[in-house]
Amino acid sequence: MAIPGLENLLATGVRGERVFVRSDLNVPLAAGAIADDARIVASLPTLRRLLTAGARVVVASHLGRPKGQRRPALSLRPVAQRLAERLGRGVSFCEDCIGEPARSAIDALGEGQLLLLENLRFHAGEEADDPDFARTLAGLADVYVNDAFGTAHRTHASTVGMVPFVPRAAAGELLASELEHLRVMREPKRPLLVVIGGSKVSSKLGALESLALEADVLAVGGAMAYTFLAAENRPTGASLVEPELVEAARVLMAAAEASGRRVLLPTDHVVAQRVEEGAPTRVVETIPDGWFGVDIGPTTAKTYAEEAARAKTVFWNGPMGVFEIDAFAAGTRTVAEGVAGSAATSVVGGGDSLAAVHSLGLGDCIGHLSTGGGASLEFVQGLTLPGVAALEH
Repeated sequence: MAIPGLENLLATGVRGERVFVRSDLNVPLAAGAIADDARIVASLPTLRRLLTAGARVVVASHLGRPKGQRRPALSLRPVAQRLAERLGRGVSFCEDCIGEPARSAIDALGEGQLLLLENLRFHAGEEADDPDFARTLAGLADVYVNDAFGTAHRTHASTVGMVPFVPRAAAGELLASELEHLRVMREPKRPLLVVIGGSKVSSKLGALESLALEADVLAVGGAMAYTFLAAENRPTGASLVEPELVEAARVLMAAAEASGRRVLLPTDHVVAQRVEEGAPTRVVETIPDGWFGVDIGPTTAKTYAEEAARAKTVFWNGPMGVFEIDAFAAGTRTVAEGVAGSAATSVVGGGDSLAAVHSLGLGDCIGHLSTGGGASLEFVQGLTLPGVAALEH
């Protein structure tokens, strides 16, 4: 079933209506400041079109994982300030996302004005998709727009639960664009290279199992690589290993090999005795006891970059090391440069991957920068995204 888009919505008119926009403003923070505002920038096209059309725009998002508690460090107030700077106009901010404060703030909105609500996840009902919380959110809206691809794989009150209770609903420009660009991954030109990084196998096991059988080459980096190395009985030192998933990694690699796929693991490593700024590093082929793997080594990084040059399609999710620390970022940098320089159709997904690409100034060289790490992983596997299905129905 086709998803109604912003064009359908604007054709019927939204002037003066309360348009509730579920955006993904879950930006990375460093020392309380916004470290990368790519998700804010990505939300602007939909917001600008609604404001120009005279809507009373109510923006809602989450930030971090407050687990149903009000945590000042995860307030969206700094996001409101950055959003105002990026829009070049005033942005009101409400200290809550429901209740009298929210109702009064929305009632005060004029046509073509925007209000940002406080963190949805300050209420446990958001992640629980609580029906009462969902109906309360819906009571703030005449129109619903989902533009938060990054949470489209979550069954939450603001992405799924409230949708049936709002008279009109549509996908925003960002959500529609993400779906369009990611569909290429479901029927990729080959060879297909999938580069997966990040900290834990457990957070991406389903995707790894699926992509290991779909990709021609699966290149594994980041801390999750050490669980795979442990599955091959290779030394991992003090590096992060998930013992309960070693057998799953072993089975995954055997299944990939049996189907004619290749799984690449790091053959050299950047190691340190402390995972912190200023810690001395070494490049080794075998990780010594007491040392942490903090990045893929230069030989591995070069191999992964060369695979990107040979590929026709590249999907990359997750950094190759602790890239936030410059001494541990070379592997991620080399892979990013390899993907950016490849003629392949390329998709990079996930907040950390995006931050790395932007910090290197390579964003314009990537085919598509997906704002949703988990959502993009699930979509390319062919799974149904609840936030998208809610709009279809």
